[in-house]
Formats: sequence, C-alpha cells, structure tokens
Amino acid sequence: MSEQKPAAKPWILGIHAYVPGKARSADGRALIKLSANENPLGTSEVALAARSAAAGPAHYPDPGSTALREAIGALHGIDPARIVCGTGSDELLNLAAQGFAGPGDEVLFGRYSFAVYDIAARRCGATPVEAADRDYALDVDALLGAVTEKTRVVFVANPNNPTGTYMPRAELERLHDGLPRDLLLVVDQAYAEYLGEGEDDGGMELAARHDNVLVTRTFSKIYGLAGERVGWATGAPHLVDVLNRIRGPFNVTASGQAAALAALGDLNFVAQSREHNAAELARFTEVIESLGNHGLRAVPSKANFLLVLFEGELKAVTALDAIAEAGYAVRHIPVPGLSDALRITIGRSEDMAAIAEVLRSLTGETA
Repeated sequence: MSEQKPAAKPWILGIHAYVPGKARSADGRALIKLSANENPLGTSEVALAARSAAAGPAHYPDPGSTALREAIGALHGIDPARIVCGTGSDELLNLAAQGFAGPGDEVLFGRYSFAVYDIAARRCGATPVEAADRDYALDVDALLGAVTEKTRVVFVANPNNPTGTYMPRAELERLHDGLPRDLLLVVDQAYAEYLGEGEDDGGMELAARHDNVLVTRTFSKIYGLAGERVGWATGAPHLVDVLNRIRGPFNVTASGQAAALAALGDLNFVAQSREHNAAELARFTEVIESLGNHGLRAVPSKANFLLVLFEGELKAVTALDAIAEAGYAVRHIPVPGLSDALRITIGRSEDMAAIAEVLRSLTGETA
C-alpha cells in the first residue's frame, strides 16, 4: 500500500522560487554585495536610533501602522486612509494579484520585469503573461496588445527591475487610458526616489483620480531599510480595503515602523543617497560605453543599478567570475534574453572603480 501525502495545487508547483542576489563566491568567500540593489550608504542614523528605541519584541506592533501611514500621507499629500503598509512592497504586490485574480485569470507584465510578478500570479492560480519588450524597455503597445478578456491585473515597475528603464508620464497615462476600467493597474515605484528633479511618471496622480490604479513603494532601497521589510501602497478606498482584508494582521514590525517613520523625516540622507547614485551611475555608464567596441552595452537606467549587456566575445559569466575574484557579488539572471547580462548595483565610489578596472582588464583596455 503506497503512502499518501498532501498534494500541492498544480499552480504552486509551477512557481520557481525567488532567487536573491548572492553575497558569497562559489568557494564560500564573503563578497561585497552589489547584487540586491541595497543602499551603499547604509541607513540613516536617525532611522537606526529610532529602530533601537522601538517597543520591545514582547509586544505586538500597531496593526495598522497608523503613525507611519500618517507620515507617508503628509509627505506625499495622500489621505492616510488610502494607504496600506506591508512586509516590504513584495507582500503588497502578491496581495494585489491575490485580491483581484485567480484560476482562469491572467496577470500581465512586460518581458524582463520583476520576478515577483510571475510568482504573484502563480500563487493565486492565475496565468502569468509576458508582453514583448522594446530593446529591454517596457512597450506600451505590446502590453495593450496582450490584454485579453481574461486579464485581471497588469504590473508595471517604473523604473523597471532588472533593466532600469523608465516609462515617462505620457506613456504610463497612455497605458492606463488603453486598459479596460475593470483591470487593476499596479505601478511598482520601488526605485522612484532615485529619479531626478522633475521626473515623475504620474502614477500617484492616476491612483488618486481613478478606481483601478494601485501604486506601491518600499523602504528597502533609498531609505536603506531592506532588512526591516517595510513597504506601502496607495489607491482608491476599495483597493486598500481588499489589501487590508488579506494582509497579515501585524505585518510590519514595531522596529520597522519606527525606523521607517524616522527615515521619512531624514531628507538629507535621502538627498545624499540620490546624489551619490546619480554621480556614480553616470560615471559607471561612461565606463561601459567606453568599452562598447568590445561588445559591452549599458541599458539606460533611472534606478540604483545598471544592466550591462555582453554582446561581444567577452561573456557575462566570465565577467561575473572575474568580478567575484576581485571581491564583489553582482547579479546574473540566467533567463532567456538576459543570460549574457549582469545587473550591477551602484555601490561606493571605490567599489565601482574596482569593477570598472576588472572590466577594462578583461577587454584589454586601460583607464
């Protein structure tokens, strides 16, 4: 008699578990981690102090993240009742799919999008659908052309991960205008704080004006709180209500709420992080462009990382190993179309100089 055991739902077995950026070499050496888009400047001292002073772990946190929502609302001009906090924006992205899609439905996103979108679709039994890209960027016409009567949720990361590309305001509005109003458009703005002065895709305005737009943000990137797992979303009251119904009841820790609240007020740290990223991103992009005759190409980025394409004799895996030998972990995403690419987080000045030197050495160039 064969032993019986519980069987997972078939759509769960179709999930490829999320693979985080590595921090160690193949032989176990600790590497400087430029594979997860963390803030190389660390965390605001004000946020660290607030985290340390937070209520002890014996007590449950505020289930509604009330003070944090009020501060977010004050900063962005949003009614706190239209904000929901989550365990990073990842939880909220998954809840958006779970709340509005299920078996028989489709969840749409562009090729080379954040890996969590595919997972979020499959977790709720929906079918993930990829729309074609336009030279590694999201293509509005391709997205609109992929919409069917089964489409329930559309995910757009802006700036996009892992490519760093950016959809300007007019294009995002054109996408929204072309979607049926019974579809949920989720605009994932995890890297929005890295945009330059005057750059705004208008996602917050769409979420304020329409009933089918949800915008998500995170404290993991520019605020340097990746380890605390704090994110938030805003949209129409009925969208927030759905997410509140199915989120964890105490989903954001007391220390996370305290640190995020303090981080919002440290505008100097945010500005410093943005300025550092802009300068180092521009400098490193120039390095890659200078190696163009060796087949290296930089995908234009508005985020805190650069996707480097290896289109010549030098292969991405060769560069990956050489960069690891120099003491650094960068991200190789071996999926079709990206197997000869590396996503490199913008680190400290000395980190970027070291990686630039590795790439020059591999191509036979000198500084």
